[in-house]
Amino acid sequence: MPGLIKREDIDEVRQRTDIKEVVDGYVTLKGAGLGTFKGLCPFHDERSPSFTVRPQVGRYHCFGCGEDGDVIAFVQKQDHSSFQEAVEKLAARIGYELRYEDGGTGPSREEVGRRQRLLDAHKIADEFFRAQLLTPGAAEARTFLHGRGFDRAAAEHFGCGYAPQGWDALLKHLRGRGFTDAELKLTGMFSEGNRGIYDRFRGRLIWPIKDIAGDTIGFGARKLYEDDQGPKYLNTPETALYKKSQVLYGIDLAKRSIAKDRQLVVVEGYTDVMACHLAGITTAVATCGTAFGTEHIKIARRLLSDDGTGGEVVFTFDGDAAGQKAALRAFEEDQRFTAQTYVAVEPTGADPCDLRQSRGDEAVHALVQSRRPLFEFAIRTTLKQFNLDTVEGRVQGLKASVPVVAAIRDASTRTGYCQALTGWLGMPDPNEVLRLVNAEVKNAAKRGETGRTQGSGPQGHQQQPGPQHGSQGQAGRGHGGGPGVAAGPPSEAVPSYHRPDPRDPVASMERQALEVALQEPSFLAGGNWERFSAARFATPAFQAVHDAMRATDPALTADPVRWVEQVMHEVPEPLRPLVSELAVVPLPASTEEAVQKYCRDILSRLFELQITRVKADKMGQLQRLDPAADPETFQRLNRELMMLEMERRALRADA
Repeated sequence: MPGLIKREDIDEVRQRTDIKEVVDGYVTLKGAGLGTFKGLCPFHDERSPSFTVRPQVGRYHCFGCGEDGDVIAFVQKQDHSSFQEAVEKLAARIGYELRYEDGGTGPSREEVGRRQRLLDAHKIADEFFRAQLLTPGAAEARTFLHGRGFDRAAAEHFGCGYAPQGWDALLKHLRGRGFTDAELKLTGMFSEGNRGIYDRFRGRLIWPIKDIAGDTIGFGARKLYEDDQGPKYLNTPETALYKKSQVLYGIDLAKRSIAKDRQLVVVEGYTDVMACHLAGITTAVATCGTAFGTEHIKIARRLLSDDGTGGEVVFTFDGDAAGQKAALRAFEEDQRFTAQTYVAVEPTGADPCDLRQSRGDEAVHALVQSRRPLFEFAIRTTLKQFNLDTVEGRVQGLKASVPVVAAIRDASTRTGYCQALTGWLGMPDPNEVLRLVNAEVKNAAKRGETGRTQGSGPQGHQQQPGPQHGSQGQAGRGHGGGPGVAAGPPSEAVPSYHRPDPRDPVASMERQALEVALQEPSFLAGGNWERFSAARFATPAFQAVHDAMRATDPALTADPVRWVEQVMHEVPEPLRPLVSELAVVPLPASTEEAVQKYCRDILSRLFELQITRVKADKMGQLQRLDPAADPETFQRLNRELMMLEMERRALRADA
């Protein structure tokens, strides 16, 4: 198991990675001033570009929704990956080998290169299958799709393809693209016989299975011809890329809707995912040849931001015995979520694809809307096994249901279902049910069956601490109160900072000085650092940012990326969006020479303002002083005033 990535390696990856190149893979960026780029925000819907990237400081900031962060945070949010996964992906991108704490290891360069070859092979195979769907030999595949209500546009949207009949169509294609048989054996796309390897998928309709980042990692294939002796559905076997317990078909298409709507709909097959998405349920995904398990839950929780503040997971199952069994298996995993879990069962046994074909998109929506809490479904399914019209049946139903209710880990929810079970059984006294359930809970605890303390919450994937806190982990977050200064209730621990009036000339000048200090920290070198450190800011929010800069090692001013990162670490949490904004807002200069002049002028104005404030203080001291009583102090103050005035004039001369 890999340990924590060494901090210096994280810094190195962040420094070496061009954030613009990474963002360009997701967002179309256009120049918006010298060294600044803008595009439509990938985190919220907007018509005018407000998503700003400043490569020199390695950060992005959306002036519309307030999302901000560095290149690692961007990859985390876009791919819905953990901090470590994002760092490893970026390290692989630049060919940097990471080191891990406590003797842990990560992927070697050889492993990274091998993985990329596998991804390349899958990408080429995906393109090959898609092209084959348009050939005359794929008529049966096109007929199948049409018969399920999917036109050519739908097939293209989901990347459907066709594996030609024969033994080596794909094999010849990939060999022709430079892949060796040794490499192809690792892809899972080929079987091996006495005469060597041959195509695993032959004469089948193909669906590409992609990971959350959108890379093809495997394929699902449905048989089309009667003489095909294989199973109805055939998937890629376990490979270095494809782990079925960690794969959700459609996750690449659904991830944004899942994160936005905080809903995950789990269906049973490829065509069900297609039908749901085309009907407008764009949060639908499916497992690939396995039950929805622990690893799937980790992915789902990350997408749902499963933190107890909302969200729902809806399992859709057929109404037959197999579907009910699947739902009960889901019940066993349910309490790993803090999101509410539901079951939606179609009484006629129709799946979403069948529903869409026979009754239209509205029927698919109605199925999801008919969802019932998973706890209720599990209890009622248990009770269906008994004749509740008899005393014996009710007693048997009670005994069978008590362990199900006892498995509910949240005490208040468990009590509520005790009362509900009383009503479903037609029993007069809910206290008797509650007594039996509590006794079962205690017995289960003694047997070690509960596995966790009551109410301890989900066993989600443990994330490492966030980078802004000096270690590894969390993705960036959205910020309330609009861009700039984060809003929130004031408290003793977290002071409240108000956005300054932009019409205030002093606040405006202070803001411009902080923009220069963050974006062009080289101007703070030499004597300017002492002058800048000694400055006082009248605006509380700006003073707090200035304090954070003073607490940062001035040697970092030679490295703008690390400089901004460390200031972000030092500044109070509510002001991090403000620092991000100041670090990326375009400076009003179109050439390098103009930037140089602008930065010098702004800092000169800041230093001159500081001199003016110090002079005012000393003039006040001088006016309060009796020259006869303290002639030495009187003369010292006059000398200091003269020196300050000379310094002020020198600043103006240099500007």
